[in-house]
Amino acid sequence: MKKLSLLLLVAMLAVVAVACGSDKEKEESSAKKESAKSEEITVKHLLGETKVKTNPEKVVVFDMGALDTLDKLGVEVTAVPHDGLPKYLSKKYEGTTENAGGLKEPDFEKINEIAPDLILISGRQSEAYKELSKIAPTVFVGVDTTKYMESFEENVTLLGKIFDKEDEAAKELASVEENINALKEKAPTDKTGLIVLSSGGKVSAYGPDSRFGIIHDVFGVPAVDDKLEVSTHGQSISFEYIAEKNPDYLFVVDRDAVAGDGAAAKETVENDIVKNTKAFKEGNIIYLDPNYWYLSGGGLESVDAMVKEVSEGIK
Repeated sequence: MKKLSLLLLVAMLAVVAVACGSDKEKEESSAKKESAKSEEITVKHLLGETKVKTNPEKVVVFDMGALDTLDKLGVEVTAVPHDGLPKYLSKKYEGTTENAGGLKEPDFEKINEIAPDLILISGRQSEAYKELSKIAPTVFVGVDTTKYMESFEENVTLLGKIFDKEDEAAKELASVEENINALKEKAPTDKTGLIVLSSGGKVSAYGPDSRFGIIHDVFGVPAVDDKLEVSTHGQSISFEYIAEKNPDYLFVVDRDAVAGDGAAAKETVENDIVKNTKAFKEGNIIYLDPNYWYLSGGGLESVDAMVKEVSEGIK
């Protein structure tokens, strides 16, 4: 009987020890989460310095590249501008988030009502930076096209740090880099390329260091003209210019497909003048998805998709 009582006592003590250990683990886990939530970092960006608390609960995102990255990392956001969302993100975010207003006209009243912990912006919202900063910590995360990959990687790493997704971000970046290296090996160094944006029946050209210059600067396709004006809207050109430069590859971004109602890019570009170029004759006119190139460049998914499109297009 005494032996049975002793065994029972030992068992009871073991249960208590396990329970105490479990409680301690829960307390430690809770403390770690609380510590992570309260950690404050200083972020330097194009428009200034902003103090940001990690793991923010309510986030307003205006930059589509950042939204793309957060979606890839599994981070939930509170509000986005519903007008201007790329198709591959619109179904999800139009139905699950608040409408933060237009890309160039934020809904300050709605954002104030949300009382976000963090606001992420890029070029189109630059003029509203000071006003948005009065509402919540605001960080500029637009990609610097003069150093595309460096800027892209910095932004992804920053978002990984803010949302405690550093390992996931590093893994995704490594995958993108691997695909880029494969493309570089494939890209023909003896053939030239020209990038054009088709809009309203007209075309503008983009070269190195431009918003689409990643094709030249990173992917390794030589530019047929490396003296093109670098501007948001590109350098206005004629179809005769395309024929004169005669590129081996013509990369086309159809703006009207996502932001207008003009003629289809194929109808605009493949006219009698352009049909005399090597690009047309050799079947090397490559139509790029404007959802990735025009609306959301600089995101984990969009950059990887851009790599794949160019890789599939070149021969």
